[in-house]
Amino acid sequence: MIVEERMTAYLDSLETGNGEFLDKLEQKAKKDAVPVIRRQMQSFLKMLLRIKRPARILEVGTATGFSAILMCENTPPETTVTTIEKYEKRISEAKENFARVGLSGRITLLEGDAMERLKELEGSFDFVFMDAAKGQYIYFLPEVLRLLEPEGILVSDNVLQEGDLIESHFAVERRNRTIYKRMREYLYELKHNGQLLTSIVPVGDGAAVSVKIR
Repeated sequence: MIVEERMTAYLDSLETGNGEFLDKLEQKAKKDAVPVIRRQMQSFLKMLLRIKRPARILEVGTATGFSAILMCENTPPETTVTTIEKYEKRISEAKENFARVGLSGRITLLEGDAMERLKELEGSFDFVFMDAAKGQYIYFLPEVLRLLEPEGILVSDNVLQEGDLIESHFAVERRNRTIYKRMREYLYELKHNGQLLTSIVPVGDGAAVSVKIR
């Protein structure tokens, strides 16, 4: 845990939810062991979106579409979301969910490997939400920076890995060692890259909020 469990439970208890459809979608995702952003992160993301009011959002990691829908519902009606997912089962579920809430016209789902799709994208985005394979963040970053316009915001989720990120190499399960090593490299790059101003906050499973310096 990043924040003490009792405090996390208390903060979660204050949340008012995201409406019937998203609340049920969140419950189903948890039941099916599909990744979904945590309650505190949902609240944090909604606040950032209300402040920024982005026109074009890029999401890396769609899953079943929960966060894409959440972002649409907390931005102006003209805001569009481009989201990337490679798992076929999740792609079909996400498309179905977008259609159910009437957001298929605002959300474009790109199918396939995120690195390949990022390289193909043109234009710019003023808000990027990174929530894909954690060990790949460091490799996605150059393309994300290319696509992020000046004064644009990059939000990276799950960057503190339940607090295990600071544990000794030998105290971490072998299967997680490479992921944690790459995440530490990613956070270092966010903090030391001259194009970015970054704050890392212990909300949810850890979030990094970066602004591209003009």
